[in-house]
Amino acid sequence: MKKVGTTLFFSILSLIAFSQIKHGLRDELGKHVIPRGFVVNTNDHIGDVYFNNDDYVRMVRMGANYQVIRLELGKLSEFSGSKLQSNYLKKLDTLVNLGKNHDIKTVFKMTVYGVKKFEWEQFWLNTNNEHEKYINAWKIIWNRYANNQAVAGYDVVNEPRKLSMDISYKKLTKKYLIPLYQKIIDESQKINADKKILIQSVFMNKGEAIDNNQYAEISTPIHRENVVFAPHIYQDNMDLVKPVMDRFDSESSLLNAPILIGEWGFPTFAKTDTVISGRLGQLKYRELYIKTAEVFDRMGVGSIKAWFLGNRSMQHFLPGGPSTWAIFSDSTDAGTVERKYITDVISRPFPQTIAGDIQAFFFNHATRTLDVNFKPNNELGVSKIFIGANRHYPDGFSVIINDDIVLYHNPIKNIGLEVFKAPNNVDVSNFIWDEQTQKLIVLKWPKLSGNITLQVVPGIRNF
Repeated sequence: MKKVGTTLFFSILSLIAFSQIKHGLRDELGKHVIPRGFVVNTNDHIGDVYFNNDDYVRMVRMGANYQVIRLELGKLSEFSGSKLQSNYLKKLDTLVNLGKNHDIKTVFKMTVYGVKKFEWEQFWLNTNNEHEKYINAWKIIWNRYANNQAVAGYDVVNEPRKLSMDISYKKLTKKYLIPLYQKIIDESQKINADKKILIQSVFMNKGEAIDNNQYAEISTPIHRENVVFAPHIYQDNMDLVKPVMDRFDSESSLLNAPILIGEWGFPTFAKTDTVISGRLGQLKYRELYIKTAEVFDRMGVGSIKAWFLGNRSMQHFLPGGPSTWAIFSDSTDAGTVERKYITDVISRPFPQTIAGDIQAFFFNHATRTLDVNFKPNNELGVSKIFIGANRHYPDGFSVIINDDIVLYHNPIKNIGLEVFKAPNNVDVSNFIWDEQTQKLIVLKWPKLSGNITLQVVPGIRNF
């Protein structure tokens, strides 16, 4: 058998919307990118959270090519009880650089944490120049990372609220939220016009959800460029996942903005770690996450999972008892013990970056089969497909391309990719298995007629 060499190849990506494929995102070379990764917190309820190189290696081996870093307004602004902290900025630099070193792009998301008595009604009414203070806080970030290609964009208002304000969600959105977004976008693009602005809809008051969708519908266009719609979905009813995503799809068309799911994944309860079946059991969670992931993948949207954290603290707002969004169960800030009943779904195989146009992709959890259909364009450069063989294919895997090429990886031999069959005019050295990042790297696609169909299947296939 012919052996295909192993190497490590990194490229820098930036988000650029591409109109030919709905929800498609493009890098600076025009390659189709599917962003996937985690929310990275700088603190939790206990205190500061710190990450190191090993944590980012874990992220990569779970399929991450993006991170969303949650900013604390209280450490960046002049709001009550707030103060710009230089050490905090250095901490952000460290996280961005850790991501860059591991081929992970960064999106910053602003939260109102750390502000003393933040009042949403005053914020919307701009009673004490709140908008200027808020934008000034963002300017610190925009100026700091304007020329940093590892930073892809900014999620500018996290889960905006109405609370006690006497106004409808539709009017709040039209009169206050959209104009504020326009103001923020205009100011941002004076500093870094190439960065993406991610926007969300209003987070509705408890008990006011529509079909369990906690986010109010946007029905007013924004009329700005370089915008990405970044809704959150924390749905615990499998039957409502697709209807919610269909509504987001409609809003995306109105906004003329592709979708990147900014946060997803219903929180897990403490008891779920020890309960296998039942309403709060691990099997139910796995089923819920699979259903959600299938809808995402069929739509072709990227998704960011909350949170890349250990289980140092729990929330106490759900009737099922203590809960958390942390994907690790050990009681540390940055964990290592995965909640595998959700992480194996989060870390499913997918085409991360394709030199060309992705037409469709889907991972079947039952058969452990990834199907990708795309139109290649070798002029755009390198393609990367996350496979996650360490968790999904411990029995090895085969890569089948248009039925003309069959490559396989035998984990017992652990010598990269081997070739079962390939036409004489195909250079199989263009196909590289990177064990460290768990990715299939394709330097150049073979010249085949029409679209390429690529399939990853379990085991070593000798057809």
